[in-house]
Amino acid sequence: MAQPKRRWSKARTGAKRSTWKLEEENLSTCSHCHQPVRPHTVCANCGYYDGKEVIAKKASND
Repeated sequence: MAQPKRRWSKARTGAKRSTWKLEEENLSTCSHCHQPVRPHTVCANCGYYDGKEVIAKKASND
């Protein structure tokens, strides 16, 4: 197996690792209940996706 010819400097290693950061999650709003929701997923609050009810939610009597 091939071996590196020389050692990478700390600056080069740091520059390579600088892109490893976490990205902030993109959120959109639900078209039915206007809660923040991840894009292309069913809303956990109301069960709607693309304006249609996908998951029937029970009405809670709190």
